[in-house]
Amino acid sequence: MGLYDRYLALRIRRTEIDPPAHVALVITERDLLRRGAYETLSEFFEWAFEFGAERVTVYVGVLDEEAVPTLKREIEDVDAPRAVAVRGHGDSRRADAPIQVSIGLGGKHEFTSAVRSLAGEVREGDLDPGEVDESDIERELVFPEEPDLVIKTGEERLSDFMIWQSVYSELYFTDVNWQDFRLRDYLRAIREYENRQRRFGR
Repeated sequence: MGLYDRYLALRIRRTEIDPPAHVALVITERDLLRRGAYETLSEFFEWAFEFGAERVTVYVGVLDEEAVPTLKREIEDVDAPRAVAVRGHGDSRRADAPIQVSIGLGGKHEFTSAVRSLAGEVREGDLDPGEVDESDIERELVFPEEPDLVIKTGEERLSDFMIWQSVYSELYFTDVNWQDFRLRDYLRAIREYENRQRRFGR
């Protein structure tokens, strides 16, 4: 850890503000084609838990569906400090692990699947449509927990990630590409988070 990294880490540890308990990361399949990309992902997991996170979610935006099996296999082989749950397009199993990874499972598809499931319950007479509320939607989501902080590398867009869950999240965009992302970049994101006043839509 360099001098500047140690300085940032000390500032973060000395603050009275709680660090983000749930950190989310948005990258693309192209990012993972770069040399060292999976090693950086392993380090990212380590950084997050070292600096107070209890859960980490990663969204990998995918353009080529044929790449999904390879991406899934590679991510499942990444060294991680906690259990990892990987979910992909068409997957409806809830991700209940400290580290959860979405490969191409976008927010629109996830939300649509949740609504479709609730519609089936209404059709079967198990749910009154007039009583449907936010908690009903959330129990059908694959990634139900709301991130405190969402980090997007390379460009300023969310790429259809957790459109329901991230509505009150703090968003941090960096022009640093994933292949160049280092501890100091993560610490800068945490510092930015701690310097903000969260409003939760108010």
